[in-house]
Amino acid sequence: MSLSIGIVGLPNVGKSTLFNLLTKKGVEAANYPFCTIDPNVGVVKVPDSRLDKLAAISKPKKIIPTTIEFVDIAGLVAGASKGEGLGNKFLAHIRECDAICEVIRDFKDKNIIHVNGKIDPTSDQETINTELILADLATVEKRLEKIKREAKSGDKELINQVRLLELIYEHLAAGRAVRELEFTEEELLPVKSLSLLTSKPILYLLNIDETHTGDVLPGTNGLVIKINVKLEEEIMNLPAEEQAEYIKELGLEQSGLDKLIQNSYKLLGLDTFFTTGPDETRAWTIKHGTKAPQAAGEIHTDFIKGFVRAEVINWEKFVDCGGEIKARELGLIRTEGKDYIVADGDVCNFLINK
Repeated sequence: MSLSIGIVGLPNVGKSTLFNLLTKKGVEAANYPFCTIDPNVGVVKVPDSRLDKLAAISKPKKIIPTTIEFVDIAGLVAGASKGEGLGNKFLAHIRECDAICEVIRDFKDKNIIHVNGKIDPTSDQETINTELILADLATVEKRLEKIKREAKSGDKELINQVRLLELIYEHLAAGRAVRELEFTEEELLPVKSLSLLTSKPILYLLNIDETHTGDVLPGTNGLVIKINVKLEEEIMNLPAEEQAEYIKELGLEQSGLDKLIQNSYKLLGLDTFFTTGPDETRAWTIKHGTKAPQAAGEIHTDFIKGFVRAEVINWEKFVDCGGEIKARELGLIRTEGKDYIVADGDVCNFLINK
């Protein structure tokens, strides 16, 4: 399953530096606007201590974590929705992503210019969100004009679409994101076809320095994470064996990057199930609410059609009893059928009719 998070924000807020740290790729992060024009894509391992604990029991030849894709999108500026700063091209890149990580600058550094000449996180957030709303307004307006013409035929489905589009348009015109609206199952399909930017889940990353004080960004309904990207860069430059110790010395449970990756994963509504044995211990990504045959299909698409049943145990129970043999003796491994919804943290063995 390939799902992506688009990293967006004004120029020079730390997006490409963050991307470099996430992916350990040498993407240029120079001190001038529009350094990034084509989006850079990186696949990142999702840190999961459960995987290591399962591997300690199974002692496999390979350990394979699940992953998430990050896309470094060039800096947006005021007027992007009208094409300023190559805005239309950049907005199109965001449209292709499944969720948004909006990086907002709250660090002071006179050597790094701010595109608006001052550090104002609230203003920066409003600039980006306004541009996304304006872009969505243009999309909805265009579709509305088309559907209104077609609805003159009296088609009830088209008339309902007009009402839906008018509702969305009014909501956007009031300066509010589409993700705040609730839709029926019937409405979801036409809404999804619009690929609206403000319908995507959003996470705000406040790039801070050691002088930062105060609460999270006001007026944000999304998740807000504070990360000192410069400090994360220092941590990343340490030898691997020293990184965990330094993080502990800072009084942190985990690095900011790990926190960001895990929250981005959750933002997409994803769960993880595991398979484990002497050959391989592996984490698999599924959408929350996935049934057993479709989860098996993540391993191989043929498994959906050939699915017979699943043997399931929670990862903690698997670890506590020391592995599969003891778990079977204790009757802890359950047999589940086609309607079983795989839970986050399940260890699964799928029985397939070949």
